[in-house]
Amino acid sequence: MKAVKDAAAGSLESSDVLVTVTPAEGEENTLSVDSIVFRQFGGRIRSVAEEVIASSGLAGAAVRIQDRGALECTLRARLETAIERAAGKA
Repeated sequence: MKAVKDAAAGSLESSDVLVTVTPAEGEENTLSVDSIVFRQFGGRIRSVAEEVIASSGLAGAAVRIQDRGALECTLRARLETAIERAAGKA
């Protein structure tokens, strides 16, 4: 699945996460994570994001995660929604 437009899901409110997906050159994905709890959960946030991105088949996108203490289920939902929007499916 190719990212064809900029898309976002979520917010920067407390206990939420803002996920932004933008088209990038080539087929490689880039992932950046900014979190207020990065020291404690940064590894888990990154692994969940990589898992969701891989299972979606997303290619050629820059994914940015701005976490404000969201639960894992919220992170997964925001990622799935932003990816679908970027691919033009939602």
